[in-house]
Order: sequence, then structure tokens, then C-alpha cells
Amino acid sequence: MSTLSRRQLLIFFGGSTAAAVLGDKLLTGLSSVAEATTTPLSFTPVRLPHPLPIYQTQPSFLPTGIGQGQVVAASTSPNLPSYNVIDDVIVPPEYERYIIVSWGDRVFPNSDDYVGYNCDYTGFIPLGRTLDEGYLWVNHEYVSFPFSGFAPEAPADVQALTTTFPTVIGRSLPTTRNIEVEGEFLYNLGGSIIRVSRRNSARRYTVVRGDNRNRRIHGLSGLGINRERTDSYNTVTSWGNLSHQQGDQNYLIGTGPAATQVFPLSADGLGNRIIGTAYNCSGGTTPWGTILTAEENFQGSSAFFVGVTEAVQPNGTQTGYTNGTTGQTFGLVGEKYGWMVEIDPANPNFRPRKHSWLGRFRHENIAIRAEARNRLVAYMGDDRRGGHTWKFVSTNIVTSPTSKANSDLWERGTLYVARYNPDGTGEWIPLLLDTRTNPISPSVLSSVEFAALGTAQTNGRLPLPRRNGVAGQTVDGGAFNCDRTNEATALPNYQNRTLRDFYTSQGAVLCDAFLAANLAGGTPTARPEDLEVHPVTREVFISYTDGAPGSDGYPDSRIFQVAKLSAAVDATQQSGGLYKIIEDSADGTGLTFRWQRFAQGGEAGSDDGAGFANVDNLVFDNQANVWGVTDMSTSTHNGFNVGAAGNPTTINHTSTGNISNFTGVFGNNWLFFIPTSGSNAGKVMPFAYGPVRCEMTGPTFVGDTLILSVQHPGEDCPINDGTVLSRSIEMLALDGTLFNQTRTVPRGSSWPSNIQGQPQGVPRPSVIGIQRRNPINGRFV
Repeated sequence: MSTLSRRQLLIFFGGSTAAAVLGDKLLTGLSSVAEATTTPLSFTPVRLPHPLPIYQTQPSFLPTGIGQGQVVAASTSPNLPSYNVIDDVIVPPEYERYIIVSWGDRVFPNSDDYVGYNCDYTGFIPLGRTLDEGYLWVNHEYVSFPFSGFAPEAPADVQALTTTFPTVIGRSLPTTRNIEVEGEFLYNLGGSIIRVSRRNSARRYTVVRGDNRNRRIHGLSGLGINRERTDSYNTVTSWGNLSHQQGDQNYLIGTGPAATQVFPLSADGLGNRIIGTAYNCSGGTTPWGTILTAEENFQGSSAFFVGVTEAVQPNGTQTGYTNGTTGQTFGLVGEKYGWMVEIDPANPNFRPRKHSWLGRFRHENIAIRAEARNRLVAYMGDDRRGGHTWKFVSTNIVTSPTSKANSDLWERGTLYVARYNPDGTGEWIPLLLDTRTNPISPSVLSSVEFAALGTAQTNGRLPLPRRNGVAGQTVDGGAFNCDRTNEATALPNYQNRTLRDFYTSQGAVLCDAFLAANLAGGTPTARPEDLEVHPVTREVFISYTDGAPGSDGYPDSRIFQVAKLSAAVDATQQSGGLYKIIEDSADGTGLTFRWQRFAQGGEAGSDDGAGFANVDNLVFDNQANVWGVTDMSTSTHNGFNVGAAGNPTTINHTSTGNISNFTGVFGNNWLFFIPTSGSNAGKVMPFAYGPVRCEMTGPTFVGDTLILSVQHPGEDCPINDGTVLSRSIEMLALDGTLFNQTRTVPRGSSWPSNIQGQPQGVPRPSVIGIQRRNPINGRFV
């Protein structure tokens, strides 16, 4: 089990002991850290299935039913022999949770429009001087069963079962996959802008339905411009007969080099006009009141068909439409997706724009440093196995952080990729045409796993841009997989050149940022899901969610835990971790940094285990405490695979290699709190856990309220009909020994219908508010 001294905790969270001690002087607009050191824990941590150190010293709240629970006394051996999972958002008894808005809600001027599916990132733009009213932005990432039996990757044994679309939307989708089905899938992606207010007796945020600025921006916004094309797509301007299915003129635009050097070459002939934004995962809210929404899993394939072509040619345009994808159906060219998109919720006349200087990759989120008289700095993550950590630095400076003119700063600057060194140092490599190519060899990337196990997953795969005549390739575009088996002959073809030798323009480099970064020597990492800038120290906190390699690449095993490397039952597990970057430059624009790992994912009884797995979104509250949510794969929750059968997964603590099924011990995805000061500094405290098969995402603090998305409850399982699954799960006690727990869990979910009087109603992705039952001076904790 990982143990850190108080000084180590202060240094990690406060930048230095002095920073923590003098927090009352350093914090601007935040509550005093010094004050927080004397404040006792103000809530009862939620009791999760697995043991955590906090349960040894603090009583915990064990849920026993919807809206029911009991306080369990602290115990030196907090192992639960049995645990019954409740299908609800469980919060401490000092708090309440309530629904703000759900998928399918009709809150827009056009009664055909409705809130999209799988809510994710949330942002709040206040109206006026208080936080009582404002515009709520909600991302919509993807569709999954039980939305539709046609949803990509829906298990075969649920595809013909009852779905939620007819009940929630009030009509049925076609029974065969056609343009209406695919169009409705894309409509359910993107985002929703909704005015909310808590000017009511309960002080709860509710939707203001009469606001004409309530609107959708979705995957087919602007489809009407297809009629201007000269190819066969000039007739593809709608996906049905309803008003919201008619193509409009609400297209987006691009900025930066891709907009001027690549999009004019695009096969759609639409130049710098873009149809829609989709695949919207996390994002960021700017100090000047705009939203940056991140296009993540845009890559389409025959199975994952709601997407476009990821592979591009040397000039940055797609290699062609991918058969069977929505990109092919609607003529959506791949190079126009995978960007960071800026939107102004309060100003419908602001045309949303995709900023190409921020790179095209599987964007997860963005963290911003906007300080007067300094250049604008932003940090980003590429959420794929072997994806990179990024920084953008603007050319021009910020005059006032709240000025709307700052949106222009995204249009000129430099994109950098991080290279981590094993000694705790690092450098930022610019992605420019004259940047030298220096890929990290697969044998180096996989050296730690290979030394321990004599083999390496995917042979340490490092994708590089495929070029005719390079490493024996005969075509241009897409990726060439360099690995331990071919690096001796292939890698020299990619070394000691420049990016100019592989791309025709700066815009093309940015359109292929992932492969270009591998080529330039950026470090492949463990799926960076979220980056946040500490409000005092300006250090960059990063959640790397999973170190396991995959088809996209291999995280550097010298930096990240890529597998369980020993058969010892308490050996270190691979489930991501919490890291931070400390810039060597005060303003964040320099080329060198230091890095640290604070918490390694895994059971608390494992070596270095922090007691959580797959940490995802992070957020700081107004006392500079860290909050985080987990993103464990739906197919591992509570030790059962998805599908109607609910088959148990294998959890054997003597296993080595990729042990992703181990996340079954943690149950449902959950929300945790890590105080950064006081007697509990650095301790992981469970604050809430979510409904069955859900992911909790997009945490946003608005004064004394936490706004949170509950994504895909009941994903890829039958709608809850009362069927309960039960099994014995092998798990670690805090001393590293094994014990077994009997786990029972509903097969599917009915949340939030089940808290609204329908015990077996349909599950709906929703945005919730969490607040104290008895407020304390505008603070959440």
C-alpha cells in the first residue's frame, strides 16, 4: 500500500511546503488553505465495496436501498464479506442529489429538438454577477445500447431486446439501419446549451425553458451546405421528415493552418466550412465565457461506424471514405473532425470554430492558463493507448483574461508534445515542419515489461506515418506499425530527418498530430484523460487512466505501469495514475519541465496502489482540493461482462500482464475527493458512486453546487427487469492478503426512472446537481 509523508503530500499538492503554509496569501478568489487545515472532515465518506485506508479512521455511509443507508463505524480491518450494489447516485447523508436535465428532454424552442445522449463535460456560463442563473453546456459523446440495437459494439444478445428510444423520444427508429438511423445517431452527439436557474425555494438548478438561446449543436449542424457540393452528396441534406432532421446553415468553421492549407483541398469542396461537431468528450471553460468542447473518438470503422476516416495523406486530407461509416453516408471528410471546438453559449451569433493549432487527435480535455501580459497556454491529452500529452502556446499575449478577444489567440501559436525522461525531467517538442524526427524505439518503450516477463504486449508498437518508399511501404497515408520485430530495419528510415520530409504543410502536420508526434519523439503515454492547472501553483495535474498498450500504441514502460509484472498477488497493478508537470518557466511557455507521479492506480492493498482505478476527469474546488471520477470499462463492472447473460469475468490475483478485469473489484464508477491540506491531506475519500454500468463525468463546481454528468447508465445490458447477478470476487485486503466478497448487482439500470417512481423504468443519461442539505457559507465542503 502506498504511504507518503506529510511533507511529500504538501510538496505534491502545494508545489512546496511554503506554498501550502502560505496558502491564505497565495490563493486569489479561493478559500484559505490555512483555514482548511483546521476544518474537520465535513461529510461521511460513501462506503464502496473495496477496502480503503480512510475506512480505518472514519465512519462511512453504506447504502442499503434507494435513498436509504446506514453509518458504519471505522474498523482496522474494513473488509466487507458481502456488498449489494444500489442502482442510484449515492452521496453522503449530508448531501442531496437531484436531476437537472436528461436525455430526450424537450427544452428548446423547436419542439422536435431534444437533449442529446451520453452527457459528458459540463460548463457553466453565469448571467449577471451571481451564480444563480446561467447557461449550462453539456457534451454528448456517443450512443450505445439500450439507446438502439444498432448502436456500435452493442452485444449480440441484447440487440433485439427492448430499447429506450421509443419510450423517451416518443417514436421508434426504423427497424433497419438507414440514413435516418445514422442521422439520428449523429444528432444525439455534439452538445446542448440550456439556460438554468436556481431562483427557487429549493435553491436547485432547473431548466429555463422559454429562452430562445437554448439550442443544440450536433453532428449534422450545417448539413444544408451539402446542396452546394458538386459531387453525389449534394442531395444528402436531411435524414428524415421531422423539422430537426432538415439540414440547416449552422455550419462550423476552422482556424489556423489546417483551415488555410488543408480544408481547401478537402474532397467535400466546402473549403473552410464544416458540418457539425460530434464525439464530444471532455473540454474546458475559458475565463472569457466560451466553451472548448473536445472531439474524441471520431475514428470510424466497420464495427465502430459512427465516425469518419482518421488516416490522412501527406497533404492532410483523408485517404478516402471508410466503408460503412457515417462519414461515408453523409460525406463528412475525416480531416475536419478530431479538433478542439470553441462555442459561445451566450452568443448564438458566434459561429463555432475548430482551432487547428490545437491539433487533430482524440481530444479528451483542455486546461487553460490565461494571465494578463502573458501568452495564452493550454494543456491537452490524446485519449488513446500510447496517446500524447500536449501544450499550446499562443503567439500573442493576453491583455485581459476575461476579454472575448482572447478567442483570436487560438489562431496563431505553436503546438508542443511532451517527452518524458525517466529521471523526472522532460521537454516540450514543437510540432513544426523543421522539427527533427527522433522516434523512441519500441524496444526502449517496452523495456521494463520485456525485462520482467520476457515479452511485451503488441511488441511495443509505435505507429508512424506510412509513406511510399519508406520502410518498404508502397502507398502514402495512414499508419505504419513499427515494433520490436521490425525496428532494426524500419526505424532508420524515420530517424534524423524533419517533419517536412513527411508532410507538405504545417496544416498537414496538425491534421496528423498523433503520428507526427511519434515521429518527433514525443512520449507515448497511458491515455491522458484530464489535465487541470492548479489554481495556486500553476502546476499541471494529469490523470492517466490506463497503462495497458493496445492497437494504437504502447505507453513508455519506463514512465508508466503497463502491466502487472509479477505473479505476487499484491504486485503493482496497471490502472493508470495521477501525475503532474512542473514547468521550469514561470509563465509556462518554456521548453523544459519536471514530472512526478503521486498516485498509482490499483487496489489499496497492492504495491503502490492508491485505491482507485482508471482516474478520469479532475477538477479543483474553491479550496484547491482535488476531485476526480473513475472511468472503468463498462465490461468489467462488478466482475460481470456486458450483455444479457452477465457472464462473470476472471479476477485472479496471480495473473500477470494485462489485468484490466481487476477493475471489477471496485464496483461501479465513482467520484472521489483528495484534500490538499489539513490532517486528511492526500487521502482518497469516496464521495459518491454512480448507477449500474454508468460513468460519472464532467464535474463542474458552481459555487456550493457540484454539477455532474451521469453517462450511459445500464450500458450494453438489458433494461433493469429485476434480474440480480451474484458472484464471489477475489480482492485484496489492505495488508495485501486475499479475501473473497459476495457481490450482488442489478443486471441493468433503471436510473433515474427508479428514483422518480418507476422501479423498472428506462435508464437515461442525465446531468445532476449535488448540494449540501445544510449549506455552509457558499462552500461545497
